[in-house]
Amino acid sequence: MLSTIQKKIVRSLVILSRNAHNQYLITNENNGTREITLNHGKTKNSLSLDMMTNLIEAINLNKEDTSLRAIVLSANGNVFSAGHNLKELQMSSGIEQHKLVFNKATELMKSIILSPVPVIAKVNGFATAAGCQLVATCDIIVCSDTSKFSTPGANFGIFCSTPGIAVGRSVPKSRAMYMLLTGEPISATEAYESGLVTKVVSADKLDDEVNKIIEQIKSKSRSVITLGKEFFYKQMNLSVLEAYKLGEEIMVKNINSDDGQEGIKSFVEKRKASWSHK
Repeated sequence: MLSTIQKKIVRSLVILSRNAHNQYLITNENNGTREITLNHGKTKNSLSLDMMTNLIEAINLNKEDTSLRAIVLSANGNVFSAGHNLKELQMSSGIEQHKLVFNKATELMKSIILSPVPVIAKVNGFATAAGCQLVATCDIIVCSDTSKFSTPGANFGIFCSTPGIAVGRSVPKSRAMYMLLTGEPISATEAYESGLVTKVVSADKLDDEVNKIIEQIKSKSRSVITLGKEFFYKQMNLSVLEAYKLGEEIMVKNINSDDGQEGIKSFVEKRKASWSHK
């Protein structure tokens, strides 16, 4: 049994973990939503090794806790993220350092894709290069009408190959190639029309729009959302016939889960579902 003092220490640690602030990030967790805010203005929120390490830790923190329902990535300042910190990619850093940077970036993108809860990008500014990659990797992207997106690496002699992986899976080929080959930014409207972002709103309505989406997510079973998100990303790499075969298995698994049956019963009985999140 824990003593009263030990309980207070544990409670303090929980509160600390839910509201954390360091030189790179501000993390606030409230009512099932964890908002992770990039907060390194002097590098325009660049994805340095330290920034990416902190982001991975913040995304993965207690991710199996069923009280966590959504993660929001946002940023302070007028640049969401300027991409990789080019100081870490100079020749003097050495090739092993360069490998580490891109390996860490892949780990970051995987942490978003493999997160059991939806990861929502809330963008109010410029997302460029790997910063655009970070945004494009998120499950849902809501941006202000003044936001811009670009993959300008070719301008600096470094083609945005890895950012192009995420962008090329979000927008049509011609739009992706325009961004990658010219380095020119696209507007929020162009990003929406291309399918890069989910919604565009005025900056003063950005929080409200994201909160509406989160409330919709929270009304669902966490376990069902997790199952569906995992299947969605798996089937994207399969042929249509392979995807349907796997989809059959997932549907049967879903229907026979606790919340799958609860959803069916609540529909038949014309009542609100009571999710167990199992």
